[in-house]
This record gives sequence, structure tokens and C-alpha cells, in this order.
Amino acid sequence: MRLLGHKNIKNTLVYTQLVTFEDDDYTCKPAANVKDATELIEAGYEYVCDMDNIKLFRKRK
Repeated sequence: MRLLGHKNIKNTLVYTQLVTFEDDDYTCKPAANVKDATELIEAGYEYVCDMDNIKLFRKRK
């Protein structure tokens, strides 16, 4: 609302109904070492977090 300069939320809602949001479907892969992480990054995956000393990556389907 502020970004678009609207004083009334109803005006902003008109525009948000015109926006198509991407699906949140991802392919997820783990990387246990630098070599695996490098390969995933080169394949277009993005780093998400660490869990139990494993780095998790994701890429949109």
C-alpha cells in the first residue's frame, strides 16, 4: 500500500489480484562437502540452510 502510494487498502487489492505469484514447488538436494555444494550451485541451486552438518539447497521446478 505504501509502496504504491495508496491511502486505501482497497486500491492496493485491485493490483494484487492482477499479480501472478510463482509456485512454491522446489527440488531440494543436500551437499555434504564443498564439491557437492559447488556442483549444485553451478546447476542453479540456491543455498537454504545447514542441518546436521549438511548444507541444503533448492531450485524451482
